[in-house]
Amino acid sequence: MRRPELRLDLGWAGAEAVSPAAVPPFAVGLCDDAAIFPPGLAPLAEAVPAHVRHVSAPYAELVGPLVVSASALTELAGLVPFPGGHRLDLAVTTPDGPSTVRGVLDTAARLPVRLRALEVAVPSGMGAASLIEALDAVGIDDAVDVFVEVPRDERRPEIIAALPSTRYKAKFRTGGVRAELYPDETELARAVAAVVAAGIPFKATAGLHHAIRNTDPDTGFEQHGFLNLLLATDAALRGADSAELAGVLADRDGAAIAARVAALPAEAVSSARAAFRSFGTCSVSDPLTEMIALGLLPSSLTENERIA
Repeated sequence: MRRPELRLDLGWAGAEAVSPAAVPPFAVGLCDDAAIFPPGLAPLAEAVPAHVRHVSAPYAELVGPLVVSASALTELAGLVPFPGGHRLDLAVTTPDGPSTVRGVLDTAARLPVRLRALEVAVPSGMGAASLIEALDAVGIDDAVDVFVEVPRDERRPEIIAALPSTRYKAKFRTGGVRAELYPDETELARAVAAVVAAGIPFKATAGLHHAIRNTDPDTGFEQHGFLNLLLATDAALRGADSAELAGVLADRDGAAIAARVAALPAEAVSSARAAFRSFGTCSVSDPLTEMIALGLLPSSLTENERIA
């Protein structure tokens, strides 16, 4: 099912400030390709060739790894060889927690993929010490980023406090298929403030369907904007408190947000993206076309391209 499109009042044209030949640094690797996850739910047999097209397109620098679940690896093995003999960059989610990581590593080693990241859920009842011990015991290669999906319960402070002494990064869910899966701006602001203060890089997933904060016209869900999240990360790095970050996350002024992103100094962009690594999107075309409409990416990136 294709999720509904939302018309945003983008209201600002600044494409003349963007190099026509490249994805600007703030957007490089920003969009992990989570096409097989809700609400897109693309069949893996369609998602793989679409991903190959994305990473072969002029906007390829925008696109991170293909995100698949651990349970999808068997199906992925059945699709080898990939189109054009391509070697996929892959991120794998493990909803069952650390216990399935070893199997993921073994399976990925037999496929023509580069395992870029693991996204590990924390099972109910597992505390920070047990989580870290279980992950350490697997012996994950240092080249693989490991993101711990920080739960939205009483364990959150404990797990965030445990991560700085490890190699592990954080992952936050920012939405889903039900309204209660969306943290409000206050909750998300506190999460961003906590990991930035602790020096923990993070990624986000689910619900970031648009560049700017919005209300979905069909579901009524309040959805965060991925550019709001980028600016909130920058603000946190500059010492803003949670209340200020919540204000940034709540901002719906597309013109003002685009102008602020375009005006970020190179050093601020580098720092913000070192903290906010990427977000998962079920449709690469949506963030791409919205950032073009905002004037933050050149329209030449999509000329003569068929975008999945």
